[in-house]
Amino acid sequence: MQSKGLIKFLVAVLTVACLYALSFTFVTRKVERDAKAFAAGDISKEKAYLDSIASEVVYNLGVAKFTYRECKAQELPLGLDLKGGMNVTMEISLDELIRNLANNPDDEKFNNSLNEAIKLSKSTNKSIVDLFIDEYKASGATKSLASFFATKDNSSVINNSSSEADVKRFLQVESDNAIQNSFKVLRTRIDKFGVASPNIQIQQGTNRILIELPGVNDADRVRKLLQGSAKLEFFETHDNGQIYPLLENINQTLAASQKSTPAVAPKDTAAVDTTKKEDRSLANLAGNTAAKTDSAAAMANLTAQNPLFSVLMPSIYQTPEGQQQLAPGAQVGIAALKDTAKVNEYLTRPEIKALIPSNVKLLWAVKPDQRGDLLSLYAIKVGASESGAVLSGDVITDAREQFGPTNAPEVSMTMNSYGAKEWRRITAKASQKKESIAIVLDNVVYSAPTVQSEIAGGSSSISGNFTIEDTKDLANVLKSGRLPTTAKIVEEAIVGPSLGQAAIDAGLNSSMIAVVVVMLFMVAYYNRAGWAANIAVIFNVFFLMGILASLNAVLTLPGIAGIVLTMGTAVDANVLIYERIREEMRLGKNIKQAIDEGYKHAMSSILDSQITTFLVGVVLFFFGSGPILGFATTLMVGIITSLFTSIFISRLIFEFMLERDIKVSVSFPWSANTLLGANFQFIKKRKLFYTISLIAVAISLISIFTKGFSLGVDFQGGRTYTVRYDNAVNLEDVRKNLDDVFGSSTEVKTFGTSNQVRVTTTYHISETTDEADAEVLAKLNSGLTKVSDKYEILSSQKVGPSIASDIKERAGWSALISILIIAAYILVRFHKWQYSAGAAVATIHDGIILLGLFSLLDGIVPFSLDIDQHFVAAFLTVLGYSVNDTVVVFDRIREDVNKSAGLHKNFGEVINHAINTTLSRTIITSLTLIFVLVVLFIFGGEVIRGFAFAILIGIVVGTYSSIILAAPTVYDLGKNNANIAKPKTAEAKVVTP
Repeated sequence: MQSKGLIKFLVAVLTVACLYALSFTFVTRKVERDAKAFAAGDISKEKAYLDSIASEVVYNLGVAKFTYRECKAQELPLGLDLKGGMNVTMEISLDELIRNLANNPDDEKFNNSLNEAIKLSKSTNKSIVDLFIDEYKASGATKSLASFFATKDNSSVINNSSSEADVKRFLQVESDNAIQNSFKVLRTRIDKFGVASPNIQIQQGTNRILIELPGVNDADRVRKLLQGSAKLEFFETHDNGQIYPLLENINQTLAASQKSTPAVAPKDTAAVDTTKKEDRSLANLAGNTAAKTDSAAAMANLTAQNPLFSVLMPSIYQTPEGQQQLAPGAQVGIAALKDTAKVNEYLTRPEIKALIPSNVKLLWAVKPDQRGDLLSLYAIKVGASESGAVLSGDVITDAREQFGPTNAPEVSMTMNSYGAKEWRRITAKASQKKESIAIVLDNVVYSAPTVQSEIAGGSSSISGNFTIEDTKDLANVLKSGRLPTTAKIVEEAIVGPSLGQAAIDAGLNSSMIAVVVVMLFMVAYYNRAGWAANIAVIFNVFFLMGILASLNAVLTLPGIAGIVLTMGTAVDANVLIYERIREEMRLGKNIKQAIDEGYKHAMSSILDSQITTFLVGVVLFFFGSGPILGFATTLMVGIITSLFTSIFISRLIFEFMLERDIKVSVSFPWSANTLLGANFQFIKKRKLFYTISLIAVAISLISIFTKGFSLGVDFQGGRTYTVRYDNAVNLEDVRKNLDDVFGSSTEVKTFGTSNQVRVTTTYHISETTDEADAEVLAKLNSGLTKVSDKYEILSSQKVGPSIASDIKERAGWSALISILIIAAYILVRFHKWQYSAGAAVATIHDGIILLGLFSLLDGIVPFSLDIDQHFVAAFLTVLGYSVNDTVVVFDRIREDVNKSAGLHKNFGEVINHAINTTLSRTIITSLTLIFVLVVLFIFGGEVIRGFAFAILIGIVVGTYSSIILAAPTVYDLGKNNANIAKPKTAEAKVVTP
């Protein structure tokens, strides 16, 4: 084995890297176990414990130290299906944006074109902007589009003479800005919500934003938080010197209340006297508030004497003379992130709220300082207006990031005429005392710049200690003031913690059992070589988990299924190698030569089979969403680690055994000659097999077009609930009662055990409001209660019709693209279109039969056979694995064609021999996967039972088609083609002496 030293080095480096990546997960799990033990079931107490140590070092590597927050950011996070929580897809209303940018015109052709564009957007990938412009052009309207958008607010970019291309570009930019700004606003709101490891991402090419909130169980609060309109406002501020006496009063009141003594209310709490100056000594302020001590007793005493100042450091600075002074400006305090909850708790106590004047509002900054662990508190001046703000954000017409005169990042903003007038008055007043104006969005301070002078004309710049990213964020926030659109929830899934724990248990059980089953089979069939394969499998799973952790990939239940399947693919590669080693030994070669030749000749089959599956994983990654992304990521990473461990680690083990004269055996006497000398007449009997396949395809197509499918909620839209009763229930009773309350047909299926059901309703399918959600839930409870009042709703999912249509379209495209990619790859590898055609026939055959079985067996088998995103993942995986076995046969055909030169064998004999020669490895590789899938099907849990069933059936059908259809198709297409049926011979060369 060449480069043995390099391989050992790579294994060592990868092992250390994976241990490092996984170590953060081990640390956070330990900390969280300690928190659970401390809280003894009290969730709020557990969260407070974790908040309190967020900035504490919990992992010390000597050269590097990590806080709990840093470890949490690098752990392997669990998906919603494993942890419980909420998954939400938000859709930005771009049609509303377009109308408002045109000042809501009453032009009939404009509105009809936009309405038609909205309808078409549900069945096409084109953007609403493109569809709207196309529809308006097709409407025969004579009025130019520019005339609608040439408003005063848009005058800097659009006028009456602007071209259609200008309008299109303008609308696309505004649409992108709306989506990006909504993303920023939603991300900030979620950060305020306090969710651990949230995931928020824009679905590229769409106007949708995907949000995952693990551990969240307050769905109503999340809906209100996400769907509330963004509110941008400008506030005057109080100076730090004016607010410090108030903070000191609060501190003393808290200290007094902790001693159970009555608090002394101030004489005047109506308003802050802005003329009063603070003359108190600050000499000991820093020591009292920031002193650090290792003495627990001293710290407890400090906290008792200064409850507020022990968690909130007043904003001070040190003069050149060494004296402590209050810092000027609107910032009145700084707190560690872990202490902000305690500060909020203090400030919301009734006795403290009574101390805070009506014209004072204390708000936190949007994000921590550059160190990442300190958050600033600002004092906002509440005015006489309804909201208390001096100006609302809707006056802003434009905002953008730029570089100032000193080349420092800053933000420029432009206001409309009303805003410019008010802004001049506000800044003139603030500039007299160099006061700050706070820019506030959703009660969070994004910036509080000091006003240096009166600003006329409505154009101004905001500078400060900004990074480029800061100015981008602030510009987007300012644009939200004129963002004339809304975001609504079009899909949501809620998974209760109990279902999440069940999913974890099912995933772990299936993984452990699958490992044991595969390992036992490998040892029982391949003797000592089986142990080498088993060690490679263990390394494979370890490397896979480590790489997933380093990528910060979210582990989902389909992801665990991908890990289990990866075990099967890792064994597949070893099976191909071992079968080839046995074949070389039968030719009389010693074990060392056989191992060398086995690895050499099996390599092309291994690479071809794994690459085709990897390509399917790529398609899944780009077309899937949610848990399917987790499955695709796991599948792709697993294939890479499988190749590495199967090819290199097992080889290192063999080399180790050979160097120490340890006997290497690749079979037992009973398994040494499995299918040896097989001579089944596959080519002669191909017409019989064609007939059987045609009948199966015909039955499948008839069922597909007559009976159809049971579509999952993500394909048809609607709401789905998983309900668990205390005792077994009659499905018909549940269905009848729900049909009565909904006034329409309701789908009710057993989900796992007889006391658990899955309910799907299309009632209010087109409505996504909170009121519609509440009404559906009320009717559901009404119907369920008629059966028994002892039940629990474990999870729920809501999908709007527009997103269901989009998911179906993406699924269709992903299947078509997968087949084309596989065919193209085989064409490149084998250089003959007949091989691509043979593989395409086999994969289409497998796909139709799999779809047909899901149609035929739906309602007959005691588990769900819904066509949903999980089925699409299974379907595409089946296509990839079907090609695995096909490629193994094709590789042997190509090899035998070259060997048959001069032996006068016809093409049919060569193909038949190739199929029979590879029969044992085709069946054994399929058997290892079938073992794994049977384990997944039985122990993987109800959530993925249909998923496992689809792949299980697909592997069986795929094995059949690889043997019976793919190679015989190549024969029929190539038997009269000399270029494929005969090997290429080298041209004779004349050498001149």
